Amino acid sequence: MSVLGSINRQIRDRVAAFSADDPEPSDDDRLIAELRAALSDDRVRFDGAARSLHSKDASIFKGGVAGPTCFPLTSTEVQAIMRISFRHGRAVVPRGAGTGLAGGAIPLGAPVVIALTKMNRVLEVDMDNRVAWVEPGVVNLDLTRHLTPMGFHFAPDPSSQQVCTIGGNVANNSGGPHCLAYGVTNAHVQAMEVVLPDGQITMLGGLDPEPTGLDLRGVFVGSEGTLGITTRVAVKITRNRPAVRTLLLSFETVSDAANTVSGIIAAGIVPAALEVMDHKITVAVENYVNAGYPRDAGAVLLAEVDGMEDGIAIDAERIAQIGTDNGATNVRTAANEAERALLWKGRKTAFGAIAQIAPDYYLHDTVVPRSELASVLEKIYEIADRHDLIVMNVFHAGDGNLHPLLLFDGRDEGVIERVHAAGREIVEVSLDAGGVLSGEHGVGVEKQAYMGRLFSDDDLDHQDRLRKAFDPTCRANPGKVIPMGHSCADIQALKRVPTGVWG
Repeated sequence: MSVLGSINRQIRDRVAAFSADDPEPSDDDRLIAELRAALSDDRVRFDGAARSLHSKDASIFKGGVAGPTCFPLTSTEVQAIMRISFRHGRAVVPRGAGTGLAGGAIPLGAPVVIALTKMNRVLEVDMDNRVAWVEPGVVNLDLTRHLTPMGFHFAPDPSSQQVCTIGGNVANNSGGPHCLAYGVTNAHVQAMEVVLPDGQITMLGGLDPEPTGLDLRGVFVGSEGTLGITTRVAVKITRNRPAVRTLLLSFETVSDAANTVSGIIAAGIVPAALEVMDHKITVAVENYVNAGYPRDAGAVLLAEVDGMEDGIAIDAERIAQIGTDNGATNVRTAANEAERALLWKGRKTAFGAIAQIAPDYYLHDTVVPRSELASVLEKIYEIADRHDLIVMNVFHAGDGNLHPLLLFDGRDEGVIERVHAAGREIVEVSLDAGGVLSGEHGVGVEKQAYMGRLFSDDDLDHQDRLRKAFDPTCRANPGKVIPMGHSCADIQALKRVPTGVWG
């Protein structure tokens, strides 16, 4: 069995071990009673529907079991939940919109789930410091919509930005098409209020442009809920650029598109976005939204430049020439904002478009050097063919962040095993090419088994020490990111403890 293919079985085995020795009902009764006293009856759920809904995320990994699910409204309520859970020996798992694709929000061992979706207010827009203070449940795109009348936006723009939340973006250090020029989430978080696993509330970072001391803010961003829970965030807001040009370049092959991307960066041009879609996903998108994509292209490159009009006109012309030099069969510039928005609608809804082809998909996430894009993509197509799977490639080409989509019907016998086997090989060819495990989806449980290939034992030991500095008993989202064999506290966090047991 493949390493990835064994993950679901490992999760099921852990859950089975917990279920084999169920707690006395009074343990849950006392826990829930205290939680409801701290919040309210209607904001602590333990019914079957709530537990089922919050036992999974958008990944293909199954086997999670949720304990009581809490819906706090304030930092003080999150603090109360953490302290009550700690007294009862229960782990906690923070959760946003559940759009994660690496299994990071899957609750292992019936922990207390802290759903932050009701903490969804934009608290303040501080124009002097160019930051917005927001709660973790604010939807990414809603923040930009709030800022648009002021002439600003929030730069990180994951494809799921219509539903994903700022708290989830912080947890996974999310990216998006426009992060090529503007940077991923970490570059846009100035400060954050967090509740640590013992219930202490603290502020990491600050509005000082030159802070002193350790960058604990930077440590916390991307920690996938293993260091504590974000309850308030000061995000940098970005002024809207005066002019934007969006180009659509068509190619006969994905390799030609990938080589064009390398040529653009080599020429010293840093566009706002460089996105590639192969033939199959381009056709699916066009059938879905009628955005004007060419159905006969082997691949398309969506390139966007922004800034002052004279400067972007020069960059757009240079990009068009580099594309032509690399075999572009057609170069088109969006004529107006409506056409530009439609092209981006096609790109942002690409994952939804594949429902017309297959009911299920596994969306992968690795990063490879730009110079290796063409080679790795060829290997991904070969891997999919060998495992008798449909693969579509749509990716953030500018920074080498691949997102191969493996399409399948989960009802077909043996297909899940083939999907996992193909996924394992995609990870391996990416690492062999000098790549890394994730660009924005996180490690979660999906890539946990591969941490040892990317990091040495000393590296993993130091990561575990850092985690224990925030959470000595590893009760915050246990069983994620750091391989189990490298964290005794992580294993302990999933076992029965004297003051309570997993449900």
